[in-house]
Amino acid sequence: MRHNWRRSVVFLAVVGSFWMSTGLLSAETSPEGVTISSIQVAGNVTLTRAQILSVVRARVGQAFNVSLSTGDAERIAKLDAAESAYYNTQIQGDGLILTYVVVERNLVRSISFKGQEKLGVQVLSKDLPFKRGDYLDVFAVRAGVDTLAELYQKKGFPWAVVEVDEEAMLLGNVIYIINEGPKVKIASLKFVGNTSLSSRQLARAIKTKNKKFYLFSSYYKAAQLEKDTQKLLEIYHKKAFLDAQVKSDITFNEDKTKCFIVFNITEGPVYIVDSIHYVGNAFFDIETLQKDTKLRRDYYYSEAWAEFDTKKIRAKYGQVGFINAQVTVNRTFLPGARVKVEFNIKEENRYRIGEVVISGNTTIQDHVIRRVLDEEGFTPGEWYNADIARGDGEGELEKIIRQTVVTESAMIYPAGEGPDTRDAQVTIKEGQTGSIMLGAGVASDSGVMGQISLDQRNFDIADTPESWGELLTGKAFRGAGQRFRISLNPGTVVSTYSVSFTEPYLYDKPVALSLGGSSFERGRESYDEDRLAATVALEKRYPGKLRRGVSFRAENVGISDLDTTAPKEVLDAKGDNHLFGVRFYFEKNTTDSRFRPSRGHNFDAGYEQVLGDYTFGVFSATQRWYKTLYEDLSENKTVLETKVSAAAIVGDAPLFEKFYVGGIGSLRGFEYRGISPRSGSQDDPVGSDWMVTGNAEVAVPLGGETFSALFFTDVGTVETGGVRASVGVGVQILIPQFFGPVPMRFELAAPLMQDSKDETQAFSFSVGALF
Repeated sequence: MRHNWRRSVVFLAVVGSFWMSTGLLSAETSPEGVTISSIQVAGNVTLTRAQILSVVRARVGQAFNVSLSTGDAERIAKLDAAESAYYNTQIQGDGLILTYVVVERNLVRSISFKGQEKLGVQVLSKDLPFKRGDYLDVFAVRAGVDTLAELYQKKGFPWAVVEVDEEAMLLGNVIYIINEGPKVKIASLKFVGNTSLSSRQLARAIKTKNKKFYLFSSYYKAAQLEKDTQKLLEIYHKKAFLDAQVKSDITFNEDKTKCFIVFNITEGPVYIVDSIHYVGNAFFDIETLQKDTKLRRDYYYSEAWAEFDTKKIRAKYGQVGFINAQVTVNRTFLPGARVKVEFNIKEENRYRIGEVVISGNTTIQDHVIRRVLDEEGFTPGEWYNADIARGDGEGELEKIIRQTVVTESAMIYPAGEGPDTRDAQVTIKEGQTGSIMLGAGVASDSGVMGQISLDQRNFDIADTPESWGELLTGKAFRGAGQRFRISLNPGTVVSTYSVSFTEPYLYDKPVALSLGGSSFERGRESYDEDRLAATVALEKRYPGKLRRGVSFRAENVGISDLDTTAPKEVLDAKGDNHLFGVRFYFEKNTTDSRFRPSRGHNFDAGYEQVLGDYTFGVFSATQRWYKTLYEDLSENKTVLETKVSAAAIVGDAPLFEKFYVGGIGSLRGFEYRGISPRSGSQDDPVGSDWMVTGNAEVAVPLGGETFSALFFTDVGTVETGGVRASVGVGVQILIPQFFGPVPMRFELAAPLMQDSKDETQAFSFSVGALF
């Protein structure tokens, strides 16, 4: 047999250290009472002499004591770098030399992989629970085998085998030996036994695919297949097939490079609601409890719907002060796949709000949070609304606080022991309210534009710094819930620069005060336009998501660098033009989402009166509707958005204040400002005194919310040229970012109706990305 000298050395070292640590080697040379003349350390490599002696209690000049020195060795062994420790003694003359010997923990001296080809070293090393230079933990190294095997599974290598070289590990060299095996391509994916739900519907609901985006190969991942099997079962249960069974069967070709997946489905009967009963309700009648619920007699029964109705009934009680109301659902299966449903209700006591106690805020002032509560009607004396203040951070009021005040979390839960009141304990965890962001965007209408922005959403204009240190560390100008933003957007075609300040609760009322200054530069067809403006706005919010406001602007518009062919309308506006406007407006927004609305509407309308070098008025209004046309089995929504916009000028307005139609956000299929009355030898656009546009767009999700296919039609008209119309298709990509998704849109459109002087553009795009 070949002699393994490395293993022998390690074995002898371990046995020797154990023997000495028990005192057997030093028993004959360690007499009690001999004076310690010297204390030495040995065996240490990374531990310093000072670190070792810091836990030693024996001292030079003391009488040697076995118990004390044994305790010293035990304390040394507990140091992070120590594997074990012992002592030995040597009598020299009239004294005793006491030596503490440390056996240090082994280090990870190297990490390497053998046999890997498809995955790089950086990918393999990323999820290992240790790195080179760490103390060697045998259990962590062995756990790395499972980590790497799981990684290969996720990457589509189901046959991958990973081992660790145990001998090399004892010397600190971690070597993983990998047999990757083939990457298994999904050759086919079938559904068998499904009759009520089509194979196409089921395929769209799962992540296991035989093709990605109908073009690229997809690979077998066992964990994902298991999740998808469970997902299909949940879908059938949701659709009232309570007895449904789903099994995934997989076969492989001879060399195991391809697999064939079959989902075998046994649907079973559809369960129908036989009857619905309510027990224990005294405050609400049955008609009120049934409002907005989903289960209906002689209609499909679904566990998801039963849970939805349970939460809905509980929410109704919670809204009017029944904090501790309990609602449970019992189901009884009857012959013929019918279900008797019974909601059991325990109403408990009803409470009003006592005190509102706020905690967790260090920089955000109390009144910043209280004014949000006041606006939502959650104030002392009112019924405690446990539906919007659920105590788990997911209630509507908790979400409003989190979004409005910009906190990491916000939870409101009842506290106290009053007979008919409960205090509201508002606990928040402050988040990052300030940001410095760099970004870039490009659009077919406005070219490339960069972005540098400073945004503080918890600004306090009155909190001036007492030192430069407070200013530089961000401790000043914080706490009042105001917003201060500086944005610099230089571009190849358009450049904008702005600074703004917003107090969302003026005098702690639901009134927003906004102040701003901005600069705008853009080259037009036969001239350059630059604007310098100052704005002031007041907006009051009302219940029911209604807002109305008034805004003021003072603006200088410069028209310069005129071409020799510039039309008369441009020549008339040459130089500086001073405008002073006041605008009255109102808005109502009932949409269900700020970024991806799927239902509701948004209406805004206003009138602006402009004075200065010109006198005119502007009426404008826009109405948007959102409706969900279809929701697939993964709850991805196909949404129809329709929009109608109209505006008109009363009086004599200059060309830079008139209306132009065409381009992104207007009539696609036409160039930006491509629809307009024209003038001059080059037929330059000079703007219309009125315009009307209409848009209808259907967004169809492509396997998720990130990608959507767009189908749209646009129509519009200005004072010349008749009605224009176009149809088109496109793709939308939403990139998740800090405060919401950044959209990317690519659109292809063709005009159906146009004027001979209109400028068309088949392809348009806009890309915005933060980095």
